[in-house]
Amino acid sequence: MPRLASLTLSHFRSWRRARLAFDGRIVAIHGANGAGKTNLIEAISLLSPGRGLRRGTAEEFSRRPEGLGWKIAAELEGGQEVETSAEPGQTRSVRIGGKAAAQVALAEELRLLWLVPSMDRLFIEGAEGRRRFLDRAAMSFAPAHAEATLAYDKAMRERNRLLKDMIRDAHWYEALEGQMAAAGARIQAGRQAAIGALMAAQNAAATAFPAATLALTHPEAGPQGSDEGLRGLYAEGRRRDMAAGRTLDGPHRADLTALWAEKGMPAADCSTGEQKALLISLILANARALAAEGPPPILLLDEVAAHLDAARRAALYDEIHALGAQAFLTGTGPELFEELGERAERIEIREEEGESHVHRD
Repeated sequence: MPRLASLTLSHFRSWRRARLAFDGRIVAIHGANGAGKTNLIEAISLLSPGRGLRRGTAEEFSRRPEGLGWKIAAELEGGQEVETSAEPGQTRSVRIGGKAAAQVALAEELRLLWLVPSMDRLFIEGAEGRRRFLDRAAMSFAPAHAEATLAYDKAMRERNRLLKDMIRDAHWYEALEGQMAAAGARIQAGRQAAIGALMAAQNAAATAFPAATLALTHPEAGPQGSDEGLRGLYAEGRRRDMAAGRTLDGPHRADLTALWAEKGMPAADCSTGEQKALLISLILANARALAAEGPPPILLLDEVAAHLDAARRAALYDEIHALGAQAFLTGTGPELFEELGERAERIEIREEEGESHVHRD
């Protein structure tokens, strides 16, 4: 898949208007807190399906106080144009090559992986974040995984509506449960395949970052993810689900567990620095596995260097460069990127009169 050749922003968060061209090297972005660095890479993250690296809404992306709507446009190597935007009060739309497209189609154009500070608590907070992390990894390997998750969520919302309304007609449930089971089986298969790919990529590489042993857990009485097993699970759980007003079991309740492989220690029990190292290891493994099959993904690493010593920073930069990945790294000062040398182009972001501006180093 191609890299970004240029990016144009219009009324997106702190950016009124900007156009940036890239030469294919790693992009080191520095600036003071609040200057607009994360907003810039968040815009890039929206060139993939979903709500971006901060899970914002279309309304939140709009620059204030104007509230005029926003637009992100990118030109890819080879000339393909990708665009996403939203008018006030509307959901975001996507255009690829000048033609309207579904969000899931973005996954066929670009593969994006990201690591942001909010993910530092991935192993110690709720399972939802870990499922989302794993599903994004699965989507990077198989873009159709996004369609399965959307289909599952849509059918589950409709089933939950029936449960809340105390509808007892089995025919209504059977149709929706069939859709959930078909999509859920695809989700579980995609997750297991992603775990296998991540662990294989970790085990096959010599790296300065620790390997994680990953596993997918299932809810109590849950099946191993087959279509037939999920149908049975939903049918048997209707009475209990109706009492709760929601679907209690299924792929939406699975969890990802991680162990520091060398120590045999659960990631949740590791220190903050160790958890960060494990996260970086998983992102690099994901990128490594994708690069083994085709072009490497685009990496968005927000403030990733802030908690690494010079040796670990150098190791991270060496691995990114060896992958041949286009990467966008942010940090508060240029000294965090000294180990990159000529392997990176450098951009300073400044906040001036309430707007973000680019200054090339």
